[in-house]
Amino acid sequence: MPRPRKFRRVCCLPTANQFSPHQIQSEEIINMSIDEYETIRLIDLEGLMQEQCAQSMNIARTSVVSIYATARHKLADALINGKRLIIEGGDIELAKEENANVSYCHRHRHHPQREEIK
Repeated sequence: MPRPRKFRRVCCLPTANQFSPHQIQSEEIINMSIDEYETIRLIDLEGLMQEQCAQSMNIARTSVVSIYATARHKLADALINGKRLIIEGGDIELAKEENANVSYCHRHRHHPQREEIK
């Protein structure tokens, strides 16, 4: 029996969860999980090191390395081959404000835009 997956803490859900090329109407779809999206956001956009990303997501650094590599491959495939990218799902939990039961983004100091998780 495999070990159960640990939930990955994410700051907030993406405001846009679908991207597609304007000129090409490809039938192929790339599915990126929200935890893969979060590693791209933390490392590439926020400039965190992998260890800092791991602490933020409450997972091991080796897990971040694996998730990040998969996310970059999916992103490159969508951009280079003109495929539609959909961001949804994954074993995630939204970051909570201290001593509260409200989803809260510590880094951006705002509440998430979308509440549903598929």
